Amino acid sequence: MPGLYELLSTRADGAVVKSLENNSTKFAASRQHQFSHLESIEVFTNKENVMLSDVFAAMKENKEKIPDGNADAKVIKAYFEKVYPDLDHDRVFNSDLKKMVKWYHILEKNKIDFSVKEATPESKTKPPASNHADTTHVKEMKPQQTNPRKIESRGVK
Repeated sequence: MPGLYELLSTRADGAVVKSLENNSTKFAASRQHQFSHLESIEVFTNKENVMLSDVFAAMKENKEKIPDGNADAKVIKAYFEKVYPDLDHDRVFNSDLKKMVKWYHILEKNKIDFSVKEATPESKTKPPASNHADTTHVKEMKPQQTNPRKIESRGVK
């Protein structure tokens, strides 16, 4: 299933997704389809790989006119050479560049924030101040009583 989808809900055997292109909703079986989170996609560069969101951010900040996703491959390649010159064009193919332009237009059309969110200070875990564990927040638990289960075997004596 090529394209961009919003994950609506998951089940053990797949997910219900909504297409960002035409707003159609469908079930995608996990046996047949693989999904990648947009935040986890990296792009090859001449140095270290960068996140796709970094390329999108460079596209948004740059004043160059973004070509149409169906534009000529040379036009799109020339655009990326101006906007993100570090792309490794030996490993990032013209089809990948076209896909990035199409996805960028879809995200902008749907007003989806593609920037990576930084962790807030509240969500970061703090290391303990000393070697002694702070137990003031630990609730005392009573041991649970276990009920023995009756196990039956059929046909075996």
